[in-house]
Amino acid sequence: MKMTEEDNAVGPPVTEEDVRLLIKRKDDIEEQIKAYDDMLRTAGVGMDGPLVDVEGFPRADVDLYKVRTARHNISCLQNDHKSIMVEIEEALHKLHATARVKPEKDETKMEVTEPAVSLSAPFALVDTVTQGSPAFQAGLRVGDEIIELGSVNTQNFRNLRDIASVVQHSEGKSLRVGLLRSGQEMHLSLTPKQWSGRGLLGCNLVPLQR
Repeated sequence: MKMTEEDNAVGPPVTEEDVRLLIKRKDDIEEQIKAYDDMLRTAGVGMDGPLVDVEGFPRADVDLYKVRTARHNISCLQNDHKSIMVEIEEALHKLHATARVKPEKDETKMEVTEPAVSLSAPFALVDTVTQGSPAFQAGLRVGDEIIELGSVNTQNFRNLRDIASVVQHSEGKSLRVGLLRSGQEMHLSLTPKQWSGRGLLGCNLVPLQR
């Protein structure tokens, strides 16, 4: 197969709007998964509950067609969710790569008292948030880009062990979290604590290449 010039050409630059649209698609998928999951929970079967009784006959108290359809749809949507998360991460990397090569025109407008840390240089990406977790209750969302978590920031971040150490030493204490969401800076208060799930936060972070 011959490679054309078009194949070798660099694609159009990723914009913040592109990222917002991807995150919107991700949110829509999560809403659909939640709707199907709620239906399964209401039916009392979940994703793995048996659909036959102790004698091996189909359960009469469950709409088998709806349950099987919901389970199938959840599996498909989970695959879609994995794919969209990969797209979001790739788009974010491209967006920040583009931002780095642009001249910092607004830098001269910053007051002397402002920190020198660039707000467009997050060090970690939130790729999962478990419902009901401390992270979920604090308002963290998948796709958020972390620029500050407690004493960890873009300047001193080395690896995820830095965050793990801060979290473990801050159990029951409020941590300031700075993040970028759809290009907008936000700040949240997150309190690491024991809950029904694993860890003290209930979210997963992946380091961003810098």
